[in-house]
Amino acid sequence: MKLDELDRTIIRALVEDARATYAEIGSQVGLSAPAVKRRVDRLVATGAITGFSARIAPSALGWTTEAYVELFCRGKTSPAEIAAAAARHPEVISACTVTGEADALLHIRATDVRDVERIIERLAAEPFVVRTKSAIVLSRLVNGSPQMG
Repeated sequence: MKLDELDRTIIRALVEDARATYAEIGSQVGLSAPAVKRRVDRLVATGAITGFSARIAPSALGWTTEAYVELFCRGKTSPAEIAAAAARHPEVISACTVTGEADALLHIRATDVRDVERIIERLAAEPFVVRTKSAIVLSRLVNGSPQMG
């Protein structure tokens, strides 16, 4: 779906404040609330907007430590197998296949460094994992949604 400038402006407004009313967004973009609603409904229906969510401070859940874990897998481990394994570990907040030596990169959140170690031990115990390589995040420099251009 090709987005026009009005769609992009509406999306920017929703990214800024997903709880804004259609009337508030309409006043920003020069449309009535019903017109904004129709556009948002269309953006959802076409998949341009994939959902709405609340952003939670990880520390509110007790997660004060985060790390990235590279998985090195044996043989022809499929992305689906890696995804299924990652989904079994609630501390894994994202997982992707990557180029380079590793087969996958997992982003994990944990309560502390000892918890990171336990999570890595559980991941390493997956039958297809040959080895792991991890990096603990010291400070987050950029955090947020991609900017709309």
